[in-house]
Amino acid sequence: MALSHGDHLGPYEVLGLVGAGGMGEVYRARDPRLDREVAIKVLPEDVAGDRNRLRRFEKEARAAGALNHPNVLAVHDVGTHDDRPYLVTELLEGETLRERLSTAALPAEKAVEYAVQIARGHAAAHDKGIVHRDLKPENLFVTKDGLVKILDFGLAKLRGPQGQPHGSGDDDETASRTTDPGAVIGTAGYMSPEQVRGRAVDHRSDLFSFGAVLYE
Repeated sequence: MALSHGDHLGPYEVLGLVGAGGMGEVYRARDPRLDREVAIKVLPEDVAGDRNRLRRFEKEARAAGALNHPNVLAVHDVGTHDDRPYLVTELLEGETLRERLSTAALPAEKAVEYAVQIARGHAAAHDKGIVHRDLKPENLFVTKDGLVKILDFGLAKLRGPQGQPHGSGDDDETASRTTDPGAVIGTAGYMSPEQVRGRAVDHRSDLFSFGAVLYE
């Protein structure tokens, strides 16, 4: 059941539904402790009991929470309410790059400006050993002041420096359990050849996807 205005998730008061997708519903909410509005991503009830989906949700929280960069969506908090896990992030005002592209083609100068910001955000992620694996216009948000934010680390793969498994290997093991060996995840049209074939990927796969987005 969708949440309504006035409902609470932990300390957060729901103000309204922003949108919904395969990985959850996103609500505008208010944090009364700091008197600020935030966005809350909640896993749908019908998949909250799915262990694989929960692992992906937790992975997104770990991946995004490990980053502190102006071109990456900021994560403020995580929690569970009535057995429904949620992720609290900064609230963005603007539109996705997909929405921006649907109105008119970007001037070359603006495309380069956006591309530089996307590259900086991904460089920060790669420095932390994080491979996004689903870069596309729908996962890029352009704020009203022209700042580009990378969204949705739900398919992110945690890896250590030089492509080695992150930490002791537990995250890599979890990732292998979350995604069946050889399974293809991502978005057709933006995936690198190795990702399409279900093979192991590293930061170079993100660079391929970045090139596809820049070309578009």
